[in-house]
Amino acid sequence: MRKIVELGVLYPWNFIFNHEVSPLRHIPDISTRHYVLQTLGFMWVVAFSVMVGNATLFYVNFLSHVALIGAITITVSTLTAATVKPELFMKKAGWGRSPTGEHE
Repeated sequence: MRKIVELGVLYPWNFIFNHEVSPLRHIPDISTRHYVLQTLGFMWVVAFSVMVGNATLFYVNFLSHVALIGAITITVSTLTAATVKPELFMKKAGWGRSPTGEHE
């Protein structure tokens, strides 16, 4: 039973939420890494809310499946991009705050 819990719950949890294991670990800026994880979490909340809450009509059910499959696709592509090209998540010059914390 313990092995089932470890493989079925703990491993997926650590893979997504542990910053030392997740593919998002390749993003060097911790705040950008946190923002990406929060955005993915919000996307999943919306996808499951649409899927579970409105599964009574066919077209709504179809759209909820599209939202669920889209959420999976976006999550996998984001984690893959964080692994392969973490520089995509780096702040560009002139975006947001300067290193001293001031706006431009």
